Amino acid sequence: MVFPLASHSATYGCSLGEALAGPLADAGLTPHFRRWLEQQGLTDYDFPRDDLRGGSFGGRLSNDDAVRHQPVVFIHGNSDQAVGTKDNTPLGWSATIRFFLAHGYTPAELYATTWGPADPAEAVKQVHSWEHLSRVRAFIVAVLAYTGADKIDVVSHSMGVTLARKAIKGGPVKDPDTGQRRDLGLPLTDRVDAFVGIAGANWGLTNCYLAVWTAPTCSSDFGFFPGYLGFGGVWGISRFISELNDAEHFEGDRVYSIWSTKDQVVGYGGIVNGRYTSRIPGQDAEMVYHGYPYGHFCTRDLSAPLQLQMVREH
Repeated sequence: MVFPLASHSATYGCSLGEALAGPLADAGLTPHFRRWLEQQGLTDYDFPRDDLRGGSFGGRLSNDDAVRHQPVVFIHGNSDQAVGTKDNTPLGWSATIRFFLAHGYTPAELYATTWGPADPAEAVKQVHSWEHLSRVRAFIVAVLAYTGADKIDVVSHSMGVTLARKAIKGGPVKDPDTGQRRDLGLPLTDRVDAFVGIAGANWGLTNCYLAVWTAPTCSSDFGFFPGYLGFGGVWGISRFISELNDAEHFEGDRVYSIWSTKDQVVGYGGIVNGRYTSRIPGQDAEMVYHGYPYGHFCTRDLSAPLQLQMVREH
Protein backbone atom coordinates (compact mmCIF):
# COMPACT_ATOMS: atom_id res chain seq x y z
CA MET A 1 0.00 0.00 0.00
CA VAL A 2 1.30 3.44 -0.94
CA PHE A 3 0.64 6.34 1.42
CA PRO A 4 -2.10 8.44 -0.26
CA LEU A 5 -0.04 11.57 -0.76
CA ALA A 6 1.86 13.14 -3.59
CA SER A 7 5.56 13.78 -3.06
CA HIS A 8 5.91 16.79 -0.76
CA SER A 9 8.01 19.77 -1.65
CA ALA A 10 9.70 21.63 1.18
CA THR A 11 10.69 25.25 1.71
CA TYR A 12 14.22 24.23 2.61
CA GLY A 13 16.88 22.06 1.04
CA CYS A 14 19.00 19.38 2.59
CA SER A 15 21.63 21.95 3.50
CA LEU A 16 19.81 24.18 5.94
CA GLY A 17 22.63 26.57 6.67
CA GLU A 18 24.22 27.79 9.85
CA ALA A 19 20.93 29.22 11.13
CA LEU A 20 20.05 25.68 12.12
CA ALA A 21 22.95 25.55 14.54
CA GLY A 22 21.41 28.13 16.85
CA PRO A 23 18.93 27.52 19.67
CA LEU A 24 17.90 24.05 18.49
CA ALA A 25 21.41 22.57 18.69
CA ASP A 26 22.07 24.28 22.02
CA ALA A 27 18.74 23.42 23.66
CA GLY A 28 19.45 19.90 24.93
CA LEU A 29 17.09 18.40 27.48
CA THR A 30 15.34 20.97 29.64
CA PRO A 31 16.36 21.36 33.29
CA HIS A 32 12.89 20.12 34.26
CA PHE A 33 13.37 16.85 32.36
CA ARG A 34 16.91 16.47 33.69
CA ARG A 35 15.73 16.79 37.28
CA TRP A 36 13.03 14.21 36.65
CA LEU A 37 15.60 11.79 35.18
CA GLU A 38 17.77 12.24 38.25
CA GLN A 39 14.83 11.61 40.56
CA GLN A 40 14.03 8.41 38.65
CA GLY A 41 17.60 7.14 38.90
CA LEU A 42 18.12 7.23 35.12
CA THR A 43 21.32 9.25 34.96
CA ASP A 44 23.45 6.24 34.00
CA TYR A 45 21.87 6.28 30.53
CA ASP A 46 23.26 9.80 29.93
CA PHE A 47 20.26 10.90 27.88
CA PRO A 48 21.39 14.58 27.85
CA ARG A 49 24.67 13.72 26.03
CA ASP A 50 26.25 17.02 27.00
CA ASP A 51 29.49 15.85 25.37
CA LEU A 52 27.89 16.77 22.04
CA ARG A 53 26.47 20.03 20.74
CA GLY A 54 23.04 18.83 19.74
CA GLY A 55 23.23 15.62 21.77
CA SER A 56 19.61 15.74 22.89
CA PHE A 57 16.36 17.67 22.73
CA GLY A 58 13.08 17.94 24.61
CA GLY A 59 11.28 18.42 27.90
CA ARG A 60 8.96 20.69 29.81
CA LEU A 61 10.00 24.10 31.12
CA SER A 62 8.01 23.59 34.34
CA ASN A 63 5.21 21.51 35.84
CA ASP A 64 2.74 23.94 34.25
CA ASP A 65 4.04 23.26 30.73
CA ALA A 66 1.17 21.36 29.13
CA VAL A 67 1.58 18.38 26.78
CA ARG A 68 -1.20 18.95 24.24
CA HIS A 69 0.04 16.87 21.33
CA GLN A 70 0.90 13.21 21.53
CA PRO A 71 4.64 13.14 22.32
CA VAL A 72 7.03 12.09 19.56
CA VAL A 73 10.29 10.21 20.17
CA PHE A 74 12.91 10.46 17.42
CA ILE A 75 15.56 7.73 16.99
CA HIS A 76 18.49 8.69 14.74
CA GLY A 77 20.70 6.46 12.59
CA ASN A 78 24.20 5.04 12.74
CA SER A 79 26.97 7.59 13.49
CA ASP A 80 24.40 10.41 13.66
CA GLN A 81 23.16 12.38 16.68
CA ALA A 82 19.95 13.95 18.00
CA VAL A 83 20.16 17.41 16.35
CA GLY A 84 22.69 19.95 15.10
CA THR A 85 24.70 20.71 11.96
CA LYS A 86 28.08 19.78 10.56
CA ASP A 87 29.68 21.36 7.49
CA ASN A 88 26.44 23.24 6.78
CA THR A 89 24.49 19.98 6.74
CA PRO A 90 21.71 19.02 9.17
CA LEU A 91 22.35 16.24 11.63
CA GLY A 92 19.73 13.97 13.15
CA TRP A 93 16.27 15.41 13.50
CA SER A 94 17.09 19.09 13.02
CA ALA A 95 14.88 19.56 9.97
CA THR A 96 11.97 17.53 11.34
CA ILE A 97 11.96 19.09 14.80
CA ARG A 98 12.12 22.60 13.34
CA PHE A 99 9.16 21.73 11.11
CA PHE A 100 7.13 20.25 13.98
CA LEU A 101 7.86 23.31 16.15
CA ALA A 102 6.65 25.55 13.32
CA HIS A 103 3.39 23.57 13.22
CA GLY A 104 2.30 23.83 16.82
CA TYR A 105 4.45 21.35 18.74
CA THR A 106 6.59 22.38 21.70
CA PRO A 107 9.77 20.90 23.21
CA ALA A 108 7.50 19.30 25.84
CA GLU A 109 6.20 17.07 23.02
CA LEU A 110 9.36 16.34 21.00
CA TYR A 111 12.20 14.14 22.33
CA ALA A 112 15.53 12.92 21.00
CA THR A 113 18.76 11.58 22.48
CA THR A 114 21.99 10.34 20.95
CA TRP A 115 22.39 6.57 21.34
CA GLY A 116 25.81 6.08 19.74
CA PRO A 117 29.26 7.69 19.40
CA ALA A 118 28.11 10.29 16.83
CA ASP A 119 31.33 9.66 14.91
CA PRO A 120 31.22 8.51 11.26
CA ALA A 121 34.61 6.84 11.76
CA GLU A 122 32.94 4.50 14.27
CA ALA A 123 29.97 3.61 12.06
CA VAL A 124 31.31 0.20 10.95
CA LYS A 125 31.62 -0.86 14.61
CA GLN A 126 27.99 -0.24 15.55
CA VAL A 127 25.75 -3.28 16.01
CA HIS A 128 22.37 -3.99 17.58
CA SER A 129 23.99 -4.30 20.97
CA TRP A 130 22.42 -4.52 24.39
CA GLU A 131 23.89 -1.09 25.16
CA HIS A 132 22.18 0.61 22.21
CA LEU A 133 18.92 -1.31 22.48
CA SER A 134 18.52 -0.84 26.22
CA ARG A 135 19.28 2.89 25.88
CA VAL A 136 16.67 3.37 23.14
CA ARG A 137 14.14 1.29 25.07
CA ALA A 138 14.75 3.19 28.32
CA PHE A 139 14.38 6.55 26.55
CA ILE A 140 11.01 5.56 25.07
CA VAL A 141 9.81 4.33 28.47
CA ALA A 142 11.12 7.47 30.17
CA VAL A 143 9.26 9.79 27.78
CA LEU A 144 6.04 7.84 28.34
CA ALA A 145 6.40 8.15 32.10
CA TYR A 146 7.62 11.76 32.12
CA THR A 147 4.86 13.09 29.85
CA GLY A 148 2.14 10.89 31.33
CA ALA A 149 0.96 10.06 27.82
CA ASP A 150 -1.06 6.93 27.13
CA LYS A 151 0.67 6.61 23.77
CA ILE A 152 3.55 8.18 21.90
CA ASP A 153 4.63 8.31 18.27
CA VAL A 154 8.05 7.03 17.21
CA VAL A 155 9.90 8.35 14.16
CA SER A 156 13.14 6.56 13.25
CA HIS A 157 15.85 6.71 10.59
CA SER A 158 18.37 4.25 9.16
CA MET A 159 19.80 1.96 11.87
CA GLY A 160 17.46 3.71 14.27
CA VAL A 161 14.59 1.90 12.54
CA THR A 162 15.76 -1.58 13.50
CA LEU A 163 16.90 -0.44 16.95
CA ALA A 164 13.52 1.18 17.64
CA ARG A 165 11.58 -1.80 16.28
CA LYS A 166 13.39 -4.18 18.64
CA ALA A 167 13.13 -1.75 21.56
CA ILE A 168 9.36 -1.77 21.09
CA LYS A 169 9.13 -5.51 20.47
CA GLY A 170 11.07 -6.24 23.65
CA GLY A 171 12.13 -9.73 24.61
CA PRO A 172 15.56 -11.35 24.73
CA VAL A 173 18.73 -9.82 23.32
CA LYS A 174 22.10 -11.51 23.12
CA ASP A 175 24.75 -9.27 24.63
CA PRO A 176 27.73 -9.23 22.21
CA ASP A 177 30.10 -8.39 25.06
CA THR A 178 29.17 -11.27 27.37
CA GLY A 179 27.36 -13.69 25.07
CA GLN A 180 24.50 -13.82 27.56
CA ARG A 181 20.83 -13.39 26.70
CA ARG A 182 19.30 -10.38 28.44
CA ASP A 183 15.66 -9.29 28.35
CA LEU A 184 14.36 -5.89 27.29
CA GLY A 185 10.93 -6.57 28.80
CA LEU A 186 7.40 -6.88 27.52
CA PRO A 187 6.33 -5.38 24.16
CA LEU A 188 5.48 -1.67 24.09
CA THR A 189 3.14 -2.12 21.13
CA ASP A 190 0.05 -0.81 22.91
CA ARG A 191 1.94 2.36 23.98
CA VAL A 192 2.88 3.42 20.43
CA ASP A 193 0.35 5.06 18.15
CA ALA A 194 2.22 5.73 14.88
CA PHE A 195 5.60 4.23 14.02
CA VAL A 196 7.49 5.78 11.11
CA GLY A 197 10.61 4.06 9.75
CA ILE A 198 12.68 6.12 7.29
CA ALA A 199 15.37 4.54 5.09
CA GLY A 200 15.76 1.50 7.32
CA ALA A 201 17.50 -1.78 6.51
CA ASN A 202 14.86 -4.17 7.79
CA TRP A 203 16.16 -7.08 5.70
CA GLY A 204 19.84 -6.21 5.90
CA LEU A 205 22.21 -4.49 3.48
CA THR A 206 23.48 -5.81 0.18
CA ASN A 207 26.76 -3.99 0.84
CA CYS A 208 27.29 -6.37 3.75
CA TYR A 209 27.75 -9.45 1.53
CA LEU A 210 31.50 -8.97 1.33
CA ALA A 211 31.96 -7.20 4.67
CA VAL A 212 30.41 -9.76 6.98
CA TRP A 213 33.81 -10.71 8.44
CA THR A 214 35.45 -7.28 8.37
CA ALA A 215 32.75 -4.80 9.47
CA PRO A 216 30.96 -5.56 12.75
CA THR A 217 27.88 -3.66 11.59
CA CYS A 218 27.53 -6.28 8.85
CA SER A 219 27.80 -9.25 11.20
CA SER A 220 25.62 -12.31 10.79
CA ASP A 221 24.82 -12.21 14.50
CA PHE A 222 24.09 -8.62 15.58
CA GLY A 223 24.37 -6.72 12.29
CA PHE A 224 22.94 -6.25 8.83
CA PHE A 225 24.13 -9.37 7.01
CA PRO A 226 21.37 -10.01 4.41
CA GLY A 227 21.93 -13.74 3.94
CA TYR A 228 22.11 -15.49 0.58
CA LEU A 229 19.37 -16.00 -1.97
CA GLY A 230 19.22 -19.63 -3.03
CA PHE A 231 16.83 -22.46 -3.74
CA GLY A 232 13.91 -22.23 -1.33
CA GLY A 233 14.50 -18.61 -0.38
CA VAL A 234 16.99 -16.63 1.69
CA TRP A 235 19.28 -18.39 4.15
CA GLY A 236 21.97 -17.23 6.55
CA ILE A 237 20.39 -13.83 7.27
CA SER A 238 21.61 -12.03 10.40
CA ARG A 239 20.22 -13.65 13.53
CA PHE A 240 19.11 -10.26 14.85
CA ILE A 241 17.27 -9.39 11.61
CA SER A 242 15.72 -12.85 11.40
CA GLU A 243 14.41 -12.73 14.97
CA LEU A 244 13.22 -9.14 14.53
CA ASN A 245 11.12 -10.12 11.52
CA ASP A 246 9.61 -13.31 12.93
CA ALA A 247 6.50 -11.25 13.76
CA GLU A 248 4.72 -8.36 12.04
CA HIS A 249 3.03 -5.11 13.01
CA PHE A 250 4.26 -5.01 16.59
CA GLU A 251 5.68 -1.47 16.24
CA GLY A 252 2.42 0.37 17.01
CA ASP A 253 -1.18 0.94 15.98
CA ARG A 254 -0.10 2.27 12.58
CA VAL A 255 3.20 1.39 10.89
CA TYR A 256 4.62 3.45 8.03
CA SER A 257 7.81 3.52 6.00
CA ILE A 258 9.41 6.31 3.98
CA TRP A 259 12.24 5.43 1.63
CA SER A 260 13.90 6.03 -1.71
CA THR A 261 15.13 3.84 -4.54
CA LYS A 262 17.98 6.37 -4.89
CA ASP A 263 19.24 5.85 -1.34
CA GLN A 264 23.03 5.97 -1.64
CA VAL A 265 23.62 4.18 1.67
CA VAL A 266 21.21 1.29 1.11
CA GLY A 267 22.12 1.22 -2.60
CA TYR A 268 21.04 -1.21 -5.34
CA GLY A 269 17.67 0.50 -5.76
CA GLY A 270 16.86 -0.44 -2.18
CA ILE A 271 16.58 -4.13 -3.10
CA VAL A 272 18.15 -6.82 -0.91
CA ASN A 273 17.67 -10.42 -2.06
CA GLY A 274 14.70 -9.49 -4.20
CA ARG A 275 12.81 -7.37 -1.67
CA TYR A 276 12.87 -3.73 -0.66
CA THR A 277 14.74 -3.64 2.61
CA SER A 278 13.26 -0.35 3.81
CA ARG A 279 9.75 -1.78 3.83
CA ILE A 280 8.68 -2.83 7.32
CA PRO A 281 7.01 -6.26 7.41
CA GLY A 282 3.28 -5.83 7.94
CA GLN A 283 3.37 -2.05 7.42
CA ASP A 284 0.15 -0.14 6.79
CA ALA A 285 1.44 2.27 4.16
CA GLU A 286 4.56 3.78 2.63
CA MET A 287 5.92 6.70 0.66
CA VAL A 288 8.57 5.90 -1.92
CA TYR A 289 10.72 8.45 -3.74
CA HIS A 290 12.51 7.66 -6.99
CA GLY A 291 14.85 10.52 -7.78
CA TYR A 292 17.05 13.41 -6.73
CA PRO A 293 17.35 14.82 -4.09
CA TYR A 294 15.85 11.94 -2.11
CA GLY A 295 18.91 10.06 -0.93
CA HIS A 296 19.53 8.53 2.48
CA PHE A 297 19.51 11.80 4.43
CA CYS A 298 17.40 14.06 2.22
CA THR A 299 14.60 11.48 2.37
CA ARG A 300 14.57 12.06 6.12
CA ASP A 301 14.90 15.84 6.04
CA LEU A 302 12.61 16.63 3.11
CA SER A 303 9.82 14.35 4.30
CA ALA A 304 9.16 16.31 7.51
CA PRO A 305 5.66 17.37 6.29
CA LEU A 306 4.85 13.75 5.56
CA GLN A 307 6.16 12.61 8.94
CA LEU A 308 3.88 15.15 10.60
CA GLN A 309 0.91 13.92 8.61
CA MET A 310 1.67 10.30 9.46
CA VAL A 311 1.74 10.93 13.21
CA ARG A 312 -1.26 13.28 13.30
CA GLU A 313 -3.69 12.40 10.53
CA HIS A 314 -3.70 8.64 10.08
